[in-house]
Amino acid sequence: MPTGTAVKQKKRSKSVFKNMRQTEHRTVTNRANRTRVRTAMRQYRAALAAGDVAKAEKMVPQTFSELDRAVKNHSLPRNTANRYKSRLTIALNGLRKTKKS
Repeated sequence: MPTGTAVKQKKRSKSVFKNMRQTEHRTVTNRANRTRVRTAMRQYRAALAAGDVAKAEKMVPQTFSELDRAVKNHSLPRNTANRYKSRLTIALNGLRKTKKS
């Protein structure tokens, strides 16, 4: 815009302030949920990388539970969580297969 031109300011109504508060709250909640999911997946992948089948099998229910909880809270899309679960299961099955051989 040219210098000196007045910039139109939108009037902030009550609803705009309420929407801002809701957005901040949702952002904090979603970030906490995503962090919880990523931590669980990181620990699960660490167990897989270490080759510890028993530990990885123990972590499956809690990891999948975190993913399902994130879906329920709308922090993650359902297909994303299902894709993560599928890939983690495939990795565990591959590790089981290599340990048997």
